[in-house]
Amino acid sequence: MDMNILPSHSGSNAVRSRSSNRQAVLGRIQSAGQMGRAEIARSLGLSTQAVSNIIAELEEDGLLLEAGTRSGGRGLPAVQYSVNAEGGYALGVEIRPDAIFAALVDLHGNTIATRRRAIKNNKPDKLVAKVIKLRDEMVQKTGINAERLMGAGIVIPGPFGQTGLSGLGSDLAGWQSIDARTLFEDALGLPVELSNDANAAAMSERIAHGLSNFAYLYFGAGLGLGLVNQGQLVAGAFGNAGEIGHVQIMTAGGPAPLEQQLSRVSIQTFMRAQQPLDIDAISALFTQKDPRFWNWLEAAASALSQATGLIENLFDPQTIILGGAMPDAVLSHLIAQTHLPDLSVSNRTDNPIARLQCGTCGRMTATLGAASLILNRAFTPQAASL
Repeated sequence: MDMNILPSHSGSNAVRSRSSNRQAVLGRIQSAGQMGRAEIARSLGLSTQAVSNIIAELEEDGLLLEAGTRSGGRGLPAVQYSVNAEGGYALGVEIRPDAIFAALVDLHGNTIATRRRAIKNNKPDKLVAKVIKLRDEMVQKTGINAERLMGAGIVIPGPFGQTGLSGLGSDLAGWQSIDARTLFEDALGLPVELSNDANAAAMSERIAHGLSNFAYLYFGAGLGLGLVNQGQLVAGAFGNAGEIGHVQIMTAGGPAPLEQQLSRVSIQTFMRAQQPLDIDAISALFTQKDPRFWNWLEAAASALSQATGLIENLFDPQTIILGGAMPDAVLSHLIAQTHLPDLSVSNRTDNPIARLQCGTCGRMTATLGAASLILNRAFTPQAASL
Protein backbone atom coordinates (compact mmCIF):
# COMPACT_ATOMS: atom_id res chain seq x y z
CA MET A 1 0.00 0.00 0.00
CA ASP A 2 1.64 3.21 -1.18
CA MET A 3 0.98 5.79 1.49
CA ASN A 4 -0.23 9.18 0.23
CA ILE A 5 -2.35 10.95 2.83
CA LEU A 6 -3.73 14.23 1.54
CA PRO A 7 -3.95 16.78 4.36
CA SER A 8 -7.25 18.58 3.96
CA HIS A 9 -6.76 21.40 6.47
CA SER A 10 -4.36 24.24 7.14
CA GLY A 11 -2.90 25.01 10.51
CA SER A 12 -3.93 28.03 12.58
CA ASN A 13 -2.08 29.55 15.49
CA ALA A 14 -5.25 30.93 17.02
CA VAL A 15 -7.76 28.14 16.48
CA ARG A 16 -6.04 24.81 16.26
CA SER A 17 -4.86 22.93 19.30
CA ARG A 18 -1.20 21.97 19.56
CA SER A 19 -2.16 18.35 18.92
CA SER A 20 -3.91 19.30 15.68
CA ASN A 21 -0.91 21.34 14.57
CA ARG A 22 1.33 18.32 15.18
CA GLN A 23 -0.98 16.24 12.99
CA ALA A 24 -1.00 18.93 10.31
CA VAL A 25 2.80 19.22 10.26
CA LEU A 26 3.32 15.46 10.22
CA GLY A 27 0.71 15.00 7.50
CA ARG A 28 2.13 17.73 5.30
CA ILE A 29 5.63 16.24 5.49
CA GLN A 30 4.29 12.75 4.84
CA SER A 31 2.34 13.91 1.79
CA ALA A 32 5.30 15.80 0.30
CA GLY A 33 7.90 13.15 1.10
CA GLN A 34 10.20 15.72 2.66
CA MET A 35 9.97 19.40 3.53
CA GLY A 36 11.82 22.19 5.33
CA ARG A 37 10.52 24.24 8.25
CA ALA A 38 9.90 27.49 6.35
CA GLU A 39 8.03 25.66 3.59
CA ILE A 40 5.85 23.85 6.13
CA ALA A 41 5.10 27.11 7.94
CA ARG A 42 4.02 28.83 4.72
CA SER A 43 1.84 25.93 3.58
CA LEU A 44 0.02 25.62 6.92
CA GLY A 45 -0.17 29.28 7.93
CA LEU A 46 1.87 28.69 11.08
CA SER A 47 4.81 30.68 12.36
CA THR A 48 8.27 29.32 11.63
CA GLN A 49 8.98 29.20 15.37
CA ALA A 50 5.83 27.15 16.01
CA VAL A 51 6.82 24.71 13.27
CA SER A 52 10.38 24.48 14.65
CA ASN A 53 9.03 23.60 18.10
CA ILE A 54 6.68 20.96 16.69
CA ILE A 55 9.43 19.42 14.54
CA ALA A 56 11.71 19.21 17.58
CA GLU A 57 8.98 17.32 19.46
CA LEU A 58 8.30 14.99 16.54
CA GLU A 59 12.02 14.24 16.20
CA GLU A 60 12.26 13.49 19.90
CA ASP A 61 9.29 11.15 19.59
CA GLY A 62 11.02 9.33 16.73
CA LEU A 63 8.38 10.29 14.16
CA LEU A 64 10.60 12.52 11.98
CA LEU A 65 14.11 12.18 10.57
CA GLU A 66 16.44 14.71 9.00
CA ALA A 67 16.62 14.03 5.26
CA GLY A 68 19.51 16.17 4.10
CA THR A 69 19.36 19.76 2.90
CA ARG A 70 17.98 21.65 -0.08
CA SER A 71 19.26 24.92 -1.44
CA GLY A 72 16.59 27.55 -1.88
CA GLY A 73 18.73 30.36 -3.25
CA ARG A 74 20.05 32.90 -0.75
CA GLY A 75 21.08 31.81 2.73
CA LEU A 76 21.99 28.44 4.14
CA PRO A 77 20.45 25.31 2.59
CA ALA A 78 17.21 24.35 4.35
CA VAL A 79 17.22 21.17 6.44
CA GLN A 80 14.65 18.72 5.09
CA TYR A 81 12.56 16.39 7.23
CA SER A 82 10.79 13.13 6.39
CA VAL A 83 8.51 10.75 8.26
CA ASN A 84 10.33 7.89 9.97
CA ALA A 85 8.65 4.71 8.70
CA GLU A 86 9.72 2.87 11.86
CA GLY A 87 8.55 5.65 14.16
CA GLY A 88 5.14 4.08 14.63
CA TYR A 89 2.90 1.24 13.53
CA ALA A 90 -0.82 0.66 13.08
CA LEU A 91 -2.67 -2.58 13.74
CA GLY A 92 -5.51 -3.36 11.36
CA VAL A 93 -8.05 -6.07 12.17
CA GLU A 94 -10.99 -7.19 10.03
CA ILE A 95 -13.52 -9.44 11.74
CA ARG A 96 -15.75 -11.48 9.46
CA PRO A 97 -18.33 -14.01 10.64
CA ASP A 98 -16.00 -16.88 9.68
CA ALA A 99 -12.47 -15.42 9.89
CA ILE A 100 -10.19 -12.76 11.34
CA PHE A 101 -7.66 -10.90 9.17
CA ALA A 102 -4.91 -8.79 10.72
CA ALA A 103 -2.07 -6.61 9.46
CA LEU A 104 0.74 -4.44 10.80
CA VAL A 105 1.48 -1.29 8.79
CA ASP A 106 4.33 1.21 9.28
CA LEU A 107 4.11 4.99 8.98
CA HIS A 108 4.87 4.87 5.26
CA GLY A 109 1.88 2.57 4.76
CA ASN A 110 4.05 -0.49 4.12
CA THR A 111 2.49 -3.78 5.20
CA ILE A 112 5.08 -5.54 7.34
CA ALA A 113 3.04 -8.53 8.53
CA THR A 114 -0.34 -10.18 7.91
CA ARG A 115 -2.30 -12.99 9.52
CA ARG A 116 -5.55 -14.88 8.87
CA ARG A 117 -7.40 -17.19 11.24
CA ALA A 118 -10.60 -19.12 10.60
CA ILE A 119 -13.12 -18.87 13.44
CA LYS A 120 -16.09 -20.98 14.46
CA ASN A 121 -16.92 -19.22 17.73
CA ASN A 122 -17.34 -15.47 17.38
CA LYS A 123 -18.40 -14.71 20.94
CA PRO A 124 -16.76 -11.56 22.34
CA ASP A 125 -14.27 -13.22 24.70
CA LYS A 126 -13.12 -15.74 22.08
CA LEU A 127 -12.71 -13.13 19.34
CA VAL A 128 -10.80 -10.70 21.55
CA ALA A 129 -8.43 -13.46 22.63
CA LYS A 130 -7.72 -14.34 18.99
CA VAL A 131 -7.06 -10.71 18.09
CA ILE A 132 -4.57 -10.39 20.94
CA LYS A 133 -2.83 -13.58 19.82
CA LEU A 134 -2.57 -12.38 16.22
CA ARG A 135 -1.14 -9.04 17.34
CA ASP A 136 1.44 -10.73 19.55
CA GLU A 137 2.44 -13.14 16.76
CA MET A 138 3.05 -10.30 14.31
CA VAL A 139 4.95 -8.18 16.81
CA GLN A 140 7.18 -11.13 17.69
CA LYS A 141 7.78 -12.07 14.04
CA THR A 142 8.72 -8.54 12.96
CA GLY A 143 10.68 -7.67 16.08
CA ILE A 144 9.13 -4.22 16.31
CA ASN A 145 8.84 -2.38 19.60
CA ALA A 146 5.26 -2.97 20.79
CA GLU A 147 5.33 0.45 22.44
CA ARG A 148 5.45 1.93 18.92
CA LEU A 149 1.93 0.67 18.19
CA MET A 150 -0.14 3.83 17.76
CA GLY A 151 -3.54 2.21 17.77
CA ALA A 152 -5.78 -0.49 16.35
CA GLY A 153 -8.37 -0.14 13.64
CA ILE A 154 -11.11 -2.74 14.09
CA VAL A 155 -13.40 -3.48 11.15
CA ILE A 156 -16.68 -5.27 11.74
CA PRO A 157 -19.82 -5.97 9.68
CA GLY A 158 -22.54 -3.31 9.70
CA PRO A 159 -25.15 -2.03 10.02
CA PHE A 160 -24.62 -0.86 13.58
CA GLY A 161 -27.34 -0.80 16.19
CA GLN A 162 -28.94 2.11 18.03
CA THR A 163 -25.76 2.68 20.03
CA GLY A 164 -23.84 3.58 16.87
CA LEU A 165 -20.33 2.16 16.80
CA SER A 166 -20.61 0.56 20.25
CA GLY A 167 -22.49 -2.51 19.02
CA LEU A 168 -21.96 -4.98 16.20
CA GLY A 169 -24.23 -6.03 13.39
CA SER A 170 -26.35 -9.15 13.31
CA ASP A 171 -23.64 -11.15 11.49
CA LEU A 172 -21.82 -11.40 14.82
CA ALA A 173 -24.34 -12.93 17.18
CA GLY A 174 -24.05 -11.94 20.83
CA TRP A 175 -22.38 -8.58 20.16
CA GLN A 176 -25.43 -6.34 19.83
CA SER A 177 -25.26 -5.00 23.40
CA ILE A 178 -21.45 -4.98 23.66
CA ASP A 179 -19.46 -1.73 23.86
CA ALA A 180 -16.98 -3.02 21.29
CA ARG A 181 -14.66 -0.01 21.27
CA THR A 182 -14.13 -0.11 25.03
CA LEU A 183 -13.78 -3.90 24.98
CA PHE A 184 -10.94 -3.81 22.43
CA GLU A 185 -9.26 -0.75 23.95
CA ASP A 186 -9.13 -2.44 27.35
CA ALA A 187 -7.93 -5.76 25.91
CA LEU A 188 -5.29 -4.34 23.56
CA GLY A 189 -4.19 -1.38 25.67
CA LEU A 190 -4.38 0.81 22.55
CA PRO A 191 -6.60 3.55 21.16
CA VAL A 192 -9.19 1.95 18.88
CA GLU A 193 -10.94 3.21 15.76
CA LEU A 194 -14.06 1.16 14.99
CA SER A 195 -15.56 1.04 11.50
CA ASN A 196 -17.58 -1.07 9.11
CA ASP A 197 -15.87 -2.91 6.26
CA ALA A 198 -16.95 -0.58 3.44
CA ASN A 199 -15.69 2.55 5.22
CA ALA A 200 -12.37 0.95 6.08
CA ALA A 201 -11.91 -0.25 2.51
CA ALA A 202 -12.62 3.28 1.30
CA MET A 203 -9.86 4.63 3.53
CA SER A 204 -7.45 2.04 2.16
CA GLU A 205 -8.23 3.09 -1.41
CA ARG A 206 -8.04 6.76 -0.49
CA ILE A 207 -4.42 6.21 0.50
CA ALA A 208 -3.67 4.07 -2.56
CA HIS A 209 -5.27 6.43 -5.10
CA GLY A 210 -4.65 9.79 -3.44
CA LEU A 211 -8.29 10.80 -4.02
CA SER A 212 -10.22 13.14 -1.75
CA ASN A 213 -13.84 12.69 -2.97
CA PHE A 214 -15.02 9.27 -4.08
CA ALA A 215 -17.37 6.37 -3.41
CA TYR A 216 -16.31 2.78 -2.78
CA LEU A 217 -18.64 -0.15 -3.48
CA TYR A 218 -17.50 -2.95 -1.19
CA PHE A 219 -18.36 -6.58 -1.89
CA GLY A 220 -18.53 -8.45 1.39
CA ALA A 221 -21.26 -11.02 1.84
CA GLY A 222 -23.65 -8.22 0.91
CA LEU A 223 -22.90 -4.81 -0.58
CA GLY A 224 -21.72 -1.71 1.26
CA LEU A 225 -20.78 1.82 0.26
CA GLY A 226 -17.90 3.81 1.71
CA LEU A 227 -17.99 7.56 1.12
CA VAL A 228 -14.99 9.89 1.34
CA ASN A 229 -15.64 13.63 1.19
CA GLN A 230 -12.77 16.13 1.35
CA GLY A 231 -10.50 13.34 2.55
CA GLN A 232 -12.74 12.33 5.46
CA LEU A 233 -15.13 9.41 5.84
CA VAL A 234 -18.84 10.15 5.84
CA ALA A 235 -20.07 7.93 8.67
CA GLY A 236 -23.57 9.22 9.37
CA ALA A 237 -25.23 9.90 12.72
CA PHE A 238 -24.98 6.28 13.86
CA GLY A 239 -22.17 4.96 11.67
CA ASN A 240 -24.52 3.53 9.07
CA ALA A 241 -24.03 5.85 6.09
CA GLY A 242 -23.63 3.84 2.90
CA GLU A 243 -25.91 0.86 3.58
CA ILE A 244 -26.68 0.89 -0.12
CA GLY A 245 -27.51 -2.81 -0.35
CA HIS A 246 -30.99 -2.02 1.00
CA VAL A 247 -31.79 0.53 -1.72
CA GLN A 248 -34.54 -0.60 -4.10
CA ILE A 249 -33.80 -0.93 -7.83
CA MET A 250 -35.81 -2.18 -10.78
CA THR A 251 -35.24 -5.77 -11.91
CA ALA A 252 -36.90 -8.07 -14.43
CA GLY A 253 -39.11 -9.31 -11.60
CA GLY A 254 -39.95 -5.87 -10.24
CA PRO A 255 -38.47 -3.74 -7.43
CA ALA A 256 -35.83 -5.49 -5.29
CA PRO A 257 -32.98 -4.58 -2.91
CA LEU A 258 -29.75 -3.82 -4.76
CA GLU A 259 -27.75 -6.52 -3.01
CA GLN A 260 -30.17 -9.19 -4.26
CA GLN A 261 -28.65 -8.52 -7.69
CA LEU A 262 -25.18 -7.21 -6.88
CA SER A 263 -23.36 -9.13 -4.11
CA ARG A 264 -21.74 -12.45 -3.29
CA VAL A 265 -24.98 -13.57 -1.62
CA SER A 266 -26.84 -12.92 -4.87
CA ILE A 267 -24.35 -15.15 -6.73
CA GLN A 268 -25.18 -17.94 -4.28
CA THR A 269 -28.88 -17.45 -5.07
CA PHE A 270 -28.35 -17.44 -8.86
CA MET A 271 -26.18 -20.56 -8.62
CA ARG A 272 -28.62 -22.27 -6.21
CA ALA A 273 -25.61 -23.07 -4.04
CA GLN A 274 -26.06 -24.43 -0.53
CA GLN A 275 -23.09 -22.50 0.90
CA PRO A 276 -21.62 -19.03 0.30
CA LEU A 277 -19.06 -18.95 -2.52
CA ASP A 278 -15.55 -17.69 -1.80
CA ILE A 279 -13.35 -15.71 -4.20
CA ASP A 280 -11.69 -18.79 -5.68
CA ALA A 281 -15.04 -20.46 -6.40
CA ILE A 282 -16.38 -17.31 -8.05
CA SER A 283 -13.20 -16.99 -10.11
CA ALA A 284 -13.63 -20.57 -11.33
CA LEU A 285 -17.23 -19.90 -12.38
CA PHE A 286 -16.08 -16.87 -14.36
CA THR A 287 -13.22 -18.73 -16.04
CA GLN A 288 -15.48 -21.66 -16.95
CA LYS A 289 -18.18 -19.28 -18.25
CA ASP A 290 -20.85 -21.07 -16.26
CA PRO A 291 -24.25 -20.14 -17.83
CA ARG A 292 -25.94 -19.42 -14.50
CA PHE A 293 -23.04 -17.23 -13.43
CA TRP A 294 -23.22 -15.41 -16.76
CA ASN A 295 -26.91 -14.75 -16.02
CA TRP A 296 -25.84 -13.20 -12.73
CA LEU A 297 -23.28 -11.01 -14.50
CA GLU A 298 -25.99 -9.66 -16.80
CA ALA A 299 -28.32 -8.87 -13.90
CA ALA A 300 -25.45 -7.44 -11.85
CA ALA A 301 -24.39 -5.09 -14.66
CA SER A 302 -27.93 -3.72 -14.87
CA ALA A 303 -28.00 -3.26 -11.10
CA LEU A 304 -24.59 -1.57 -11.12
CA SER A 305 -25.76 0.86 -13.79
CA GLN A 306 -28.68 1.94 -11.60
CA ALA A 307 -26.48 2.16 -8.51
CA THR A 308 -23.93 4.24 -10.42
CA GLY A 309 -26.51 6.85 -11.41
CA LEU A 310 -27.85 7.02 -7.86
CA ILE A 311 -24.42 7.43 -6.25
CA GLU A 312 -23.20 9.97 -8.80
CA ASN A 313 -26.27 12.19 -8.60
CA LEU A 314 -26.41 12.10 -4.80
CA PHE A 315 -22.72 12.55 -4.00
CA ASP A 316 -20.94 13.88 -7.13
CA PRO A 317 -17.80 11.74 -6.57
CA GLN A 318 -14.57 11.91 -8.56
CA THR A 319 -15.04 8.20 -9.24
CA ILE A 320 -16.70 5.03 -7.95
CA ILE A 321 -14.28 2.26 -6.97
CA LEU A 322 -15.29 -1.41 -6.83
CA GLY A 323 -13.49 -3.87 -4.58
CA GLY A 324 -13.62 -6.32 -1.71
CA ALA A 325 -14.13 -10.07 -1.72
CA MET A 326 -14.64 -10.40 -5.47
CA PRO A 327 -12.13 -11.45 -8.18
CA ASP A 328 -10.57 -8.57 -10.09
CA ALA A 329 -11.46 -10.22 -13.40
CA VAL A 330 -15.14 -10.30 -12.44
CA LEU A 331 -15.13 -6.66 -11.34
CA SER A 332 -13.36 -5.61 -14.54
CA HIS A 333 -15.94 -7.50 -16.62
CA LEU A 334 -18.80 -5.90 -14.69
CA ILE A 335 -17.39 -2.44 -15.25
CA ALA A 336 -16.91 -3.11 -18.97
CA GLN A 337 -20.50 -4.36 -19.33
CA THR A 338 -22.14 -1.62 -17.26
CA HIS A 339 -23.96 1.16 -19.09
CA LEU A 340 -22.92 4.48 -17.56
CA PRO A 341 -26.07 6.58 -17.13
CA ASP A 342 -26.35 9.61 -19.38
CA LEU A 343 -28.55 11.47 -16.87
CA SER A 344 -25.80 11.91 -14.30
CA VAL A 345 -23.80 14.85 -12.97
CA SER A 346 -20.72 12.70 -13.63
CA ASN A 347 -21.43 12.47 -17.36
CA ARG A 348 -18.90 15.17 -18.16
CA THR A 349 -15.79 15.65 -20.28
CA ASP A 350 -13.59 17.61 -17.85
CA ASN A 351 -12.91 14.77 -15.39
CA PRO A 352 -9.92 12.64 -16.48
CA ILE A 353 -10.76 9.92 -13.94
CA ALA A 354 -12.89 6.96 -15.04
CA ARG A 355 -16.39 6.97 -13.57
CA LEU A 356 -16.04 3.30 -12.55
CA GLN A 357 -12.78 1.54 -11.70
CA CYS A 358 -11.39 -1.44 -9.80
CA GLY A 359 -9.76 -1.09 -6.42
CA THR A 360 -6.05 -1.73 -5.95
CA CYS A 361 -5.76 -3.24 -2.46
CA GLY A 362 -7.04 -6.78 -3.15
CA ARG A 363 -8.49 -9.19 -0.63
CA MET A 364 -6.96 -7.40 2.35
CA THR A 365 -8.46 -4.04 1.46
CA ALA A 366 -10.69 -3.73 4.55
CA THR A 367 -7.91 -5.02 6.83
CA LEU A 368 -5.41 -2.50 5.45
CA GLY A 369 -8.16 0.09 5.63
CA ALA A 370 -8.52 -0.63 9.33
CA ALA A 371 -4.84 0.23 9.81
CA SER A 372 -5.35 3.29 7.58
CA LEU A 373 -7.86 4.64 10.09
CA ILE A 374 -5.03 4.90 12.61
CA LEU A 375 -2.61 6.43 10.11
CA ASN A 376 -5.26 8.91 9.00
CA ARG A 377 -5.73 10.02 12.60
CA ALA A 378 -1.97 10.45 13.00
CA PHE A 379 -1.56 12.52 9.84
CA THR A 380 -4.83 14.43 9.53
CA PRO A 381 -6.37 16.95 11.96
CA GLN A 382 -9.83 15.63 12.73
CA ALA A 383 -12.93 17.76 12.29
CA ALA A 384 -13.83 17.55 15.98
CA SER A 385 -10.62 19.36 16.91
CA LEU A 386 -10.98 22.22 14.46
